[in-house]
Amino acid sequence: MVAAEALRKRFGATQALDGLDLAVPAGTVCGLLGPNGAGKTTAVRILATLADADSGHARVAGHDVAREPDRVRARIGLAGQHAAVDENLTGRANLRLFGRLYHLSRAAARHRADELLERFGLAEAADRPVGGYSGGMRRRLDLIASLILRPQVLFLDEPTTGLDPRSRGEIWDSVRELVADGTTVLLTTQYLDEADRLADDIAVVDHGRVIATGTPDELKSSIGDRLDVVLEDAAAASGAAGVLHRLAGAYPALDGDRLSVALAHGSVRIADLVRELDRAGVAVGDVGLRRPTLDEVFLRLTGRPAEAGEGDAATGSGGAEADGAAARREEAVR
Repeated sequence: MVAAEALRKRFGATQALDGLDLAVPAGTVCGLLGPNGAGKTTAVRILATLADADSGHARVAGHDVAREPDRVRARIGLAGQHAAVDENLTGRANLRLFGRLYHLSRAAARHRADELLERFGLAEAADRPVGGYSGGMRRRLDLIASLILRPQVLFLDEPTTGLDPRSRGEIWDSVRELVADGTTVLLTTQYLDEADRLADDIAVVDHGRVIATGTPDELKSSIGDRLDVVLEDAAAASGAAGVLHRLAGAYPALDGDRLSVALAHGSVRIADLVRELDRAGVAVGDVGLRRPTLDEVFLRLTGRPAEAGEGDAATGSGGAEADGAAARREEAVR
């Protein structure tokens, strides 16, 4: 439903996109993740016909975005990073206005506005000025305004930024409902739990190109599980590290009384580890095997946290400092 091949876009000295490839199957949610400045919003703007690529090709809903922009626009919806509704109008008036801008008749615009307000739980607030809406209600209204024409593809550019957990959950429910009806969604977000819960597939973007793709579980499996051992006495760290190195083939990182080491999936059984630690005379308070989070995958792939500021995104200093600290802890354990 969405396909991009070798998209490139430069703004002055900045290479925003550098050969970006993307494929999104129909009826799915694709999460587009990346640090600030990675090129996510530029990619969405090109796919939504709001900007032209310098080179490359893209098709949305079967139409070329460069040669058939009107056909693409008739089949997509877009909710940008900031709500585009008029706060002086009521929610109902906003949706009727958007309907008329989409060339619906007055009657059709009224009917579609009423239908969407009822479906997405805003009917009771429909006749109040939007300026009195909560942030979550305003964002939900902005989302449903992009659904006036029942789009085949919906682009959501960081739709829940700044919202409280309850409002984010309401937006997530709305997205799931749309996908259940057959809409294809391309979602950019800095909240990795959002991508984990909503996305069928994820594309990680850095420096203007896709550097990894897969389902959330596939991406997590790519960096293996982690084994955590909490010691009753931190002085036993050296002995415990020796056991972990022998079983896992890597030296663990030490953080206070906690040792942590990456594992290939299923390579170590907790029962075997506990038995070996007991033989070595190491008393432990807790032993746990856990899957990595998307945050850890993101840090491993890009070298910096997902919610880094612009300065960190440009320099990658956050990831370098984290890696350096881990290396120092590992060396201390050795």
